[in-house]
Amino acid sequence: MSLEYILEMNGITKQYGESAVLKDVTLKVRPGEIHALLGENGAGKSTLMNILFGMPVIHLTGGFKGDVLVAGEPANIASPQVAMEKGIGMVHQEFMLIPGFTVTENIKLNREISQPNLVSRILGHELESLDHAAMAADARNALDNVGVKIPEDTLVSALPVGYMQFVEIAREIDKTGVKLLVFDEPTAVLTESEADQLISVMRSIAGSGIAIIFITHRLGEVMKAADTVTVLRDGRLVDRKAISDTTLMELAGMMIGRGGEGIIAPPPRREPLSGRAALHVRDLRVEMPGEMVRGIDLDVLEGEILGIGGLAGQGKVGLPNGVMGLYPTAGEAELFGEKLPLNNPEASLRHGMSMVSEDRRGVGLLLDESIEDNICFNAMQIKGQFLAGPGVFKLKSTRQIREYARKMIKELDIRCTSPAQPVGTLSGGNQQKVCIARALALEPSFLFVSEPTRGIDIGAKALVLDTLVRLNREQGLTIVMVSSELSELRSICDRVVIVAEGKVADILNPDSPDEHFGLAMSGLKAREVAQA
Repeated sequence: MSLEYILEMNGITKQYGESAVLKDVTLKVRPGEIHALLGENGAGKSTLMNILFGMPVIHLTGGFKGDVLVAGEPANIASPQVAMEKGIGMVHQEFMLIPGFTVTENIKLNREISQPNLVSRILGHELESLDHAAMAADARNALDNVGVKIPEDTLVSALPVGYMQFVEIAREIDKTGVKLLVFDEPTAVLTESEADQLISVMRSIAGSGIAIIFITHRLGEVMKAADTVTVLRDGRLVDRKAISDTTLMELAGMMIGRGGEGIIAPPPRREPLSGRAALHVRDLRVEMPGEMVRGIDLDVLEGEILGIGGLAGQGKVGLPNGVMGLYPTAGEAELFGEKLPLNNPEASLRHGMSMVSEDRRGVGLLLDESIEDNICFNAMQIKGQFLAGPGVFKLKSTRQIREYARKMIKELDIRCTSPAQPVGTLSGGNQQKVCIARALALEPSFLFVSEPTRGIDIGAKALVLDTLVRLNREQGLTIVMVSSELSELRSICDRVVIVAEGKVADILNPDSPDEHFGLAMSGLKAREVAQA
């Protein structure tokens, strides 16, 4: 009787402390099929794969509940080595190649072929010589199987990025006894033609009987390559379907699936937006590692809260960091009708911009300093505020700083013992409020807020979001909020821009259908899909 499933992960539940990141998830993969695994950032895909590979982070944090079966047999995968012994391999999104080694050396790493020599015959096989010819032959065969014609003695450091991905695949298929391969975002760095070639290689691998788990955010590739799809959302199994029984629009909706849910309901506006542009950017390109922006055209309207969303690594975080001059940036930008100098953080601040960084502990705060000094530091440096004294002989005014800090502590409900309390002793939510207070001390007319609720509890999230809405409604502050939490963007924003692959994929109203958001996060527009 033939084996129905090469992999079964049944009832998988995983908690990190009080937070359950996987809740009774089941994944079943047949031999020789391409099985797509879909979900937003935070849906649980990476945790599920960490369990499959026996990664230390799983076992060092209490393990998991549920059963894993490989080829029909219960499997206790305690380490990546055990996973490999059971025939499970992985093509990583971030390359695991050694740049200074040749293609052959990378493909055969830890599986080198050796041959006896005079010394090894006397002192033992550990001193055998490497059989370079045999290893090169194996590497050549593996490269031919993935359709790459590069010489096997080429240094990996000399290869284009796309070729590195194929070398990763060649290394995995060169291994003996491989039953299942995981492809983690394999097309993220490939051109369209290279991605088509990769899909062809995946089909060839699957045709040989090796199963593939295909993790990607590109729904078009899922429809083109996969046989079956499993969708996760918020750590739960949404559905498992044959590709022939679903559509691209349905997959997009299953990934998002929140409808009109939200954390808060923003109060209505007293007056409609003017329609004038507060920030006008054209062909904006930002060299931020991991968040590259590759040519964005965007207008932010005066007095609106504009949301920017998208999957991790697609460029949404690069936009505010580029406009604020924190990473090398090219293009054109205007703020309230005036040309905005790029690559100049001080100029951005002096023009009335301010920013709450996504990295509040690494960039946003001086953790050993007091709340009051954190709040007022930038305003002293940039605008000369909170200083007292005759002429040029001005010193820090402790009285002014203390008064302003008390005012912000009250307005933002910062829970602390006093303005002199070190920021590093505050909770995450209160640290975030200190970041907002520091940005507001500059009296900005335009505010970037990047990942404002990351790492804080749900109560603190609501307070932070409510503060942003209040600043917008009561003070008319134009706000651009970048967030990985799509439900939060849809709760408080006037419009939501979805960024994919460094460009604007779509601009949506918060009440747009879930399917439209899902498609945009995959780099597609709903109207284009409907016309196809």
